[in-house]
Amino acid sequence: MTTPSPEALRSALATVIDPELRRPITELGMLDSVEAAPDGTVTVTVLLTIAGCPLRGTITQDATAALADVEGVTAVDVQLKVMTQEQRDALKEQLRGPGGARGIPFNEPGSLTKVYAVASGKGGVGKSSVTVNLACALAEKGLRVGIVDADVHGFSVPSLMGITQAPTRVDDMILPPVAYGVKVISIGMFVSGNKPVAWRGPMLHRALEQFLTDVYFGDLDALFLDLPPGTGDIAISVAQLLPKAEILVVTTPQAAAADVAERAGSIATQTGQSLVGVVENMSYLELPDGTTMELFGSGGGTALAERLSATVAKPVPLLGQIPLDIRLREGGDAGRPVVLAAPESPAAVALGDIAETLSARPRGLAGLPLGIQPK
Repeated sequence: MTTPSPEALRSALATVIDPELRRPITELGMLDSVEAAPDGTVTVTVLLTIAGCPLRGTITQDATAALADVEGVTAVDVQLKVMTQEQRDALKEQLRGPGGARGIPFNEPGSLTKVYAVASGKGGVGKSSVTVNLACALAEKGLRVGIVDADVHGFSVPSLMGITQAPTRVDDMILPPVAYGVKVISIGMFVSGNKPVAWRGPMLHRALEQFLTDVYFGDLDALFLDLPPGTGDIAISVAQLLPKAEILVVTTPQAAAADVAERAGSIATQTGQSLVGVVENMSYLELPDGTTMELFGSGGGTALAERLSATVAKPVPLLGQIPLDIRLREGGDAGRPVVLAAPESPAAVALGDIAETLSARPRGLAGLPLGIQPK
């Protein structure tokens, strides 16, 4: 029997991805040592960021599976230790840059992340469901996606995504839970049970700011912010903290809902933000005989897009119309968004088309220095 080489073992471990940081453990300084005995038994020591790492079992299983595929390995023994403070500091500096400086990375000149602030004029139009389904649809396409549940008083994203895991704190850095390839942070992960969050404006601003500075999302293609209804404190804070965020307005076909949603979109004229488009939810109900019933009327999304286009003097497209679909509700209740649970359903197809439109919008390089110097 040939004893596995150290190079083969390390190459196998390079395929083990940290479930929170989404990078190989070999790149993150988490691989302490790996040795193979003459009989093929491999002993690997992995350094966890904190002692109570909630995903230690996942790391153990993935490392065991990766090493078991190496020729000559007969058994695997994974030992877990904890990083020293110096090692954690080095990890934070590696992730955040020199000095591990805190800040909002999405505002950096070199950031290519598309930031979508999903807004609505009133509650009950399905804004959160649209947010999680678009995020999951983009992640399914291979994009790196995150969600900030900015609806502090009415948070619902964790339950819609089936997340029960708490974030991991590495000193002053928070690692968000990952579900369906989407990194998610919500105030709901920090409160017990179903307790209300009774905060005034300054606390809401501070919570959002901490989500954007202390939570490590890494390099994202798209970040969604699920905003509370209306044009209150959070909408203003988003404009201040993320001035490049684009507003995605969700409405229903009902004229009253579209009128209120117009105010949520028109805030762009005061904040200088741009509008990416309008999504009309609950557009119609498909009946068993193939006909459709427009429970909430029709034309609200089209009218809203036209009025917002006139208000901002730029085209604001109607990105899509999502029908009423019981599987959309069932997916939310089960914590598995409909684009994953029932991808062939009418609602999932409509949401997938909207996600396709968003994914076709490239991460722009306009105005960014490329570091090219003439010789």
